[in-house]
Amino acid sequence: MAFHAGDPIMHWKFGFGNIISLEERAFSDVKQLYYSVRIKELTVWEPLDDNVDIHLRPPTTVGDFKDLYGILAQPGEPLPDDRQQRRLRILDMLKDGRAESLCRVISSLTAYQQVRALNDIDQSLLRRARNALLEEWTYALAVSPSQAENELHRLLDSGLSK
Repeated sequence: MAFHAGDPIMHWKFGFGNIISLEERAFSDVKQLYYSVRIKELTVWEPLDDNVDIHLRPPTTVGDFKDLYGILAQPGEPLPDDRQQRRLRILDMLKDGRAESLCRVISSLTAYQQVRALNDIDQSLLRRARNALLEEWTYALAVSPSQAENELHRLLDSGLSK
């Protein structure tokens, strides 16, 4: 997918941002095209290569976003009790950068913390996934951050009660 300056995007690791430009950069004497992406106060360069469609995507549309509610309103997937296996499972879920994956991670970690305390890595991954989803939610549905967060809590609570 080709992006242009000003396009809103979701970065697979850092969340919601905008394309600043497409520019040629040289690293280790190898020239390549990169998308310059502004995410809050951070600028990242994403190479225009075979992984660009995984690392950058347009924000989810309104209709598709509302379909994600079902994932959040269901009990999360069971996660391993072993912290290393759990971390690897969560990272594997997040690597495709899709909004569905963010929702699955959020619902799974939220359900897991009902029976066991989250360690620092779990908490960090949950915070990262929630922040990315809420930024996309705010943009896609044109709602305030507090409205998005309240709806997220409502959906997660309904999933926990099932």
